[in-house]
Amino acid sequence: MDTALLADLIALSETLNFSRAAEKRNITQPAFGRRIRALEEWSGLPLVDRSTHRLKITPGGKIVLAAAADVLNRLEKAKHELDQAKTASGTLTFAATHALSFTFFPGWFQSLGPSASALPIRMLSDNMRECERMMSEGSAQFLLCHYHPESEIRLQRSEYRHLELASDQLLPVSARTCDGKPLFALPGLESEPVPHIAFDESSGMGRILAAAIPERAGRLHLKHVLTSHLAMVLKALALEGKGIAWIPGSIANSELGEGGKLTVAGSDEWVVGVKIVLIRPKARMSELAERFWAAVESGAVQSKPPGG
Repeated sequence: MDTALLADLIALSETLNFSRAAEKRNITQPAFGRRIRALEEWSGLPLVDRSTHRLKITPGGKIVLAAAADVLNRLEKAKHELDQAKTASGTLTFAATHALSFTFFPGWFQSLGPSASALPIRMLSDNMRECERMMSEGSAQFLLCHYHPESEIRLQRSEYRHLELASDQLLPVSARTCDGKPLFALPGLESEPVPHIAFDESSGMGRILAAAIPERAGRLHLKHVLTSHLAMVLKALALEGKGIAWIPGSIANSELGEGGKLTVAGSDEWVVGVKIVLIRPKARMSELAERFWAAVESGAVQSKPPGG
């Protein structure tokens, strides 16, 4: 059946007049009348009562009207979803943790060259938990995050692949004193624990630190004073002298050099080496996404899957 006939019947039910309904449907009245009769032939029942001065929709017509509204609404919804899928297939969608979306992604993406820089992209920036959810639900094609072998990425290992893009460090930093020494220093004392500005549990870096820096036989003495999933918040609070914070070197470096207001607050044993990785599903993606992955893969170092 031509679904336009269903729209014709809806127009007739709204106007109860063949002439006005035909005008609304932008066709001639004789043609409109033939289309209504064709729908009645398909239905096997009269859909319009023409015996009175004012048209009426018959009980059979009301049944077809209800079905018509449902069918057209479903088709409109399907068309909208298809349009969205078509748009998505022509766009690269990244989920990225807040820190990397601001500090790493712009320079890395530009480094891929003019052909990559011209691609349409969509960036979804959030904490690690939300980024994992977006990947598992298929809202993003790629996940950009920090990775440490002792910390679990909460995606099904067998369903994803990843590439190592760069190295980073989580550095314990503190505000400086007037003579350039850390205001707070690790490992602290049992009687005087170091105030710790920590990543919260929704943060991937919080997970990494919890896995990589256990309290090592009681040698590390920390007192949690504040938590956040934003590395930039932790940096700002460290600058204010609220305590020490482990933050990526890519964020801390601007304040660690000469004239900076931060300093590393402990020995190298408290520095955590991490990788920056790009994760994708193993299942085939759009042609654009596959071409992009191949281009990245040709210039990246592939390593063991996250969690493996």
